[in-house]
Amino acid sequence: MAYRSVEAQHRTQLAKGEAGIRDRSKIPTLKEYEPQFMGHIETRCKEKPRTVDFYRQKMAGMVAFAPLGSAKLDRIDEGLIEKYIQARSKEVMPATVNRHLATLRRALRLAQEWKLIDRVPRFKMLPGERSREFVLGSDDEAKYLEAAPQPLRDAAFLILDTGLRVGEAVGLRWSDVHLDPVGGARFGYVQVRKGKSKNARRNVSLTARVRAMLATLSETAVNEWVFPGEREGCAIVGTSLAHQHSKLRAKLALSRDFVIHSLRHTMLTRLGEAGVEAFTIMRIAGHSSVTISQKYVHPTPEAMERAFEKLEAFNRGSGKKGGHTEGTPNQELEKDAA
Repeated sequence: MAYRSVEAQHRTQLAKGEAGIRDRSKIPTLKEYEPQFMGHIETRCKEKPRTVDFYRQKMAGMVAFAPLGSAKLDRIDEGLIEKYIQARSKEVMPATVNRHLATLRRALRLAQEWKLIDRVPRFKMLPGERSREFVLGSDDEAKYLEAAPQPLRDAAFLILDTGLRVGEAVGLRWSDVHLDPVGGARFGYVQVRKGKSKNARRNVSLTARVRAMLATLSETAVNEWVFPGEREGCAIVGTSLAHQHSKLRAKLALSRDFVIHSLRHTMLTRLGEAGVEAFTIMRIAGHSSVTISQKYVHPTPEAMERAFEKLEAFNRGSGKKGGHTEGTPNQELEKDAA
């Protein structure tokens, strides 16, 4: 009887999602859990202060919503999250709500990993985010670069011709810059040592104009950083470039969709338009998946024709090797009819 009682209790716990939690009375509220979560973020992202600030701001915003901040982690379910979504949607844009939801999802998944909760509620991001896919045209590029103050001008040159992320560009040291080709290569390159994923670590070739810019810049280098900041011995921060960019964009009356990240997007779009295939774009951009890179590849009718030209050439070569040639589809049908 005792065994059956324990078994029944365990089944009840499984049904309620309570199995595996040692002491439910010790499950923290979201507000109580915040320091533990932020401690994890600060440790993992200690070299990325902007990332730490991002999570701190998003957690603070969620904790400020009393029903969510005071809820124990195991009581944060789909219904409570929906209440938060509806309340916040009246105050901020969908993109902001989605950043909060992404932070909550990461926090709850971590709580599950630490065995504070047994399940993470399932919820979807809000639709309606503005997709910033601005591509800088050649005329606007010339105006932008001519009017850009330093160091924005040089950084923009670099990003437009290498596709580096802003953080990767400002993180370059002179030891990462190789102006001359190595071995049988045709171009010099910059080395990205760290980034958002393992694919972010890569070598990116230098165009002639970027090589010339870096060569000139190296002659007046004041420290190890390609783009030194105002603080002695430190690199410039990405927000400083973004601030310069925003002022210049307003001055030139360019679209508000033209954010500094658009420089990278422009370069990758140009690669796609030049016929570069997705896997090569993935390597150049440091994307974590080829799926991301595929959006830059839009085959033109001419490109599709060239694909069939290559197929025809392959088939002709295969036919010669095998001593066999194929007729046209109509010829094959005539043979079958005979």
